Amino acid sequence: MSADWSIIEITLIIRDYFEMLVEELSNKPFNKADHRRILIHQLNHRSEGSIEFKHQNISAVLINLGKPYIKGYLPRHNYQKSLEKEIVQYLKSNPWLEVEFEKFALEKVIHMPAPFDFSNILDSPPVPGKFKEPTPQYIKKPSKVNWIQREQENQSLGLYGEQIIIEYEKWDLIRSGKEKLAEKILWISKEEGDGAGFDILSRNPDGTDKYIEVKTTKLGKETPFYFTNNELDFSKKKAENYHLYRLFNVPNNLKFYTKTGSFLNMCNHMPVLFKGYF
Repeated sequence: MSADWSIIEITLIIRDYFEMLVEELSNKPFNKADHRRILIHQLNHRSEGSIEFKHQNISAVLINLGKPYIKGYLPRHNYQKSLEKEIVQYLKSNPWLEVEFEKFALEKVIHMPAPFDFSNILDSPPVPGKFKEPTPQYIKKPSKVNWIQREQENQSLGLYGEQIIIEYEKWDLIRSGKEKLAEKILWISKEEGDGAGFDILSRNPDGTDKYIEVKTTKLGKETPFYFTNNELDFSKKKAENYHLYRLFNVPNNLKFYTKTGSFLNMCNHMPVLFKGYF
């Protein structure tokens, strides 16, 4: 069994991770395997698999801090607390990273290209319970901003994702011979504004209503998403016909998965805001 990672090793792999992350956020190509091979000579006889696993641990810490992460390193939450501590310290020592995170979260997304190939866009949802939130504890975070949440609030990104799904629903109904139903699809969030509890009113092949809530991210499949109390209430009332469409890897290699039912049943969840009153 390999020994615990030393602080020096953790420092080296954190620095390497952020070098790759900044390149990814800037849409610059990089080779993960090359980075691992260089690290092997700097660390204490760690294998490539061990290095990749630690990179995945770093992804998990960043998600819990509300920061972007490298999409190719799926988050693994069983990490040493010393890793979290050193990442927080690294972020504090490199405040310029917040500028990169802000660019990522607030960047305007271009409109959907045409024509768009929908034949290979649907993916499977994440495995339930595979990635669990750690037990909440207080840590002095490097900044107050949850950039993952701010990215979801990016209006251009949200509209981009909804437009993709509008066109996908039309394409799916038309290929099923339901052209007239495709004409009845309504973009509720755009036409009526937020507040309905869903974004798109589509149709099932039998003509019944299909309520779609779209959540979009430029990050990977396992990125957490945020939903309002209004969306939660509506998903419970219309659980049989309520659908989450989760787009990820936008805009390059765009995919999405779907889940049906109320938010209480389709995903693990935790409250992040309460209202106090007398």
